[in-house]
Amino acid sequence: MPAKKYFTWAAVAFVAFYVFSQPEGAAKSVYTAADGLASAAGSLATFVNAIA
Repeated sequence: MPAKKYFTWAAVAFVAFYVFSQPEGAAKSVYTAADGLASAAGSLATFVNAIA
């Protein structure tokens, strides 16, 4: 279990470092992820509407 804990803290530290060192890149990554989720939700809604 300690290895999982250390890996989690390392991942959090890496994300924090990335956000502080390259805020524009981090913002673009978040925007891209949100855009992908919105696209997936739209596709799912279209699929469900086509079934009904």
